[in-house]
Amino acid sequence: AGGQVSDSGRIVNEASGASAAVEGLARLGPGLPRAHRVKVSAGTLRVRDLVTAEVDEAARDATRRHHTATHLLHAALRHTLGAHVKQGGSLVAPDRLRFDFVHMQAVTRDELDRIERMVNEQIYRNTAVTTDVRATQDAIASGAMALFGEKYGDTVRVVSVPGVSVELCGGTHVRATGDIGFFAIVAESGVAAGVRRIEAVSGA
Repeated sequence: AGGQVSDSGRIVNEASGASAAVEGLARLGPGLPRAHRVKVSAGTLRVRDLVTAEVDEAARDATRRHHTATHLLHAALRHTLGAHVKQGGSLVAPDRLRFDFVHMQAVTRDELDRIERMVNEQIYRNTAVTTDVRATQDAIASGAMALFGEKYGDTVRVVSVPGVSVELCGGTHVRATGDIGFFAIVAESGVAAGVRRIEAVSGA
């Protein structure tokens, strides 16, 4: 949920040598467990096998960088374009991020340069990223950004870059903004009436 792609990795049976690549998650239905979608690459996996699940660390770290960069981008957009800017959808993947937002006109080259510079300034500051679980109403009342139309439970996870961004978010994030490394906007476009899209990359 929230635009972040699933982790990838492997499931391995050390005893038999069987292994499978995890390609994503399948939702079985409300209240039901999520299933790993896998492709067996060696041997045979059987019911009741004892296995080890390994997350692809490099892919997860790249996803973390893009997710925290998305929060910094959101804050920079609101600072540069105005408080009317609201998230309208996003994709957070290991190789890129995509951020849709409410805005009535194309973002100018000068504005894009300022937004990119603001995000990179926050990265250079290497501010610690904090997470906290709070009562939903308290978090929203204190000013945490919530997605319009999103259903939240009684408690929520709040991800903060102090002085810059406070958002309700269940995704993975870097420990400090400096872990992002670098941020570059690669495209800006319109996707619907009053909705703009920025695509960007971070890290290597």
